Amino acid sequence: MELDIFFQPIESFTWENESIGSSVDCFIEGDFPDWKSKDVVIVGVQEDRNSCNNKGSEKGQDAIRKEFYQLYSLIDFQIADLGNVKKGQSVEDTYVAVSEVVKELILNGKFVIIIGGSQDLTYANYLGYEKMEQIINVVSIDNKIDVSNDAEENLNCSNYLNKIVLHKPNYLFNFSQIGHQGYLVKKSQLNLLEDLYFDAIRLGKVQEDIALCEPILRNADILSIDMKVMRNSEYASSQDLSPNGLFANEICQLMHFAGMSDKLSSVGIYEYIPELDKNGIGAKLIAQMIFFLVSGYYNRKGDYPMGLKSDNIKYVVHHDEIDHNLVFYKSPKSDRWWLEVPYPPRSDFKFERHHLVPCAYLDYESAMKENIPDIWWRTYRKLN
Repeated sequence: MELDIFFQPIESFTWENESIGSSVDCFIEGDFPDWKSKDVVIVGVQEDRNSCNNKGSEKGQDAIRKEFYQLYSLIDFQIADLGNVKKGQSVEDTYVAVSEVVKELILNGKFVIIIGGSQDLTYANYLGYEKMEQIINVVSIDNKIDVSNDAEENLNCSNYLNKIVLHKPNYLFNFSQIGHQGYLVKKSQLNLLEDLYFDAIRLGKVQEDIALCEPILRNADILSIDMKVMRNSEYASSQDLSPNGLFANEICQLMHFAGMSDKLSSVGIYEYIPELDKNGIGAKLIAQMIFFLVSGYYNRKGDYPMGLKSDNIKYVVHHDEIDHNLVFYKSPKSDRWWLEVPYPPRSDFKFERHHLVPCAYLDYESAMKENIPDIWWRTYRKLN
């Protein structure tokens, strides 16, 4: 497929020698970038018609690019910037274009970074994987849980999870929520996640021990970030911000965790409004988030799913209550842990990518004390 039909060029920039921008193959004018020779592909999407009280996020892509491309890196980033997806006559047209672009890029083994736009574009990103018939995990970093009790409500940035969960055929295996603030979330929303055996880590837990998020991010295929997860004192470039939220260093740490995941193939950053970014701090923060994301990508260890079980150290803990051996694997390359969850012996088993789940050393310690880790139970119930 020729991807150039979906894109329009970005405005021309000037970058210093040795900056990231000096080596990026950008679609500014003339020839379309040779993206197949690159590792990372950046896609801008100027779409906010289904935004919720945050209009203006369709315009921020170039402001972010200017800040990112003037940074420096000791690593030779191999990046192609395809420009901005042409806005469709309808929102649905934009979704179709994004899904086609994502599908083509992922099929060619590229790491995709989407600069939105509003967070409902997560649904468009998901549709790209549906076209490949790939069962996936989605992780959202957000101060709220974007699901609605009204299944008939039109798609918008606050209920895109409804569309993903209810979509037929369904290719979602797991959804995880990071950073929500308890007073902004309905009990019914948390109950829905629990009923579906999904994960949710509230802001307080994240800030108490940010390492808890690493296994969750390591298990993601899609990562969706709503910039309203930031506290207002750190970031002022969206509407409806909260005095509480993540600090800048915390979101950058999460991005580094995400980038190091061998499984993650696409990331979307949404809800940035340049008109509110009076001092440029918002664009600078997102640029640095992308920097840590790409740096993490170039520090991947190839543990799993590319690495074989035989490459890792195996630990077996027998649990009397269920008369079952809990099998853990530890990577000698990164010291990261995985937990094996049994599944029905079927030759056509479609969840094969998901029975070996990332976990923490704390889960192994818990198993040694005769406890069954929560991640084992949630995964087992979905697999069986």
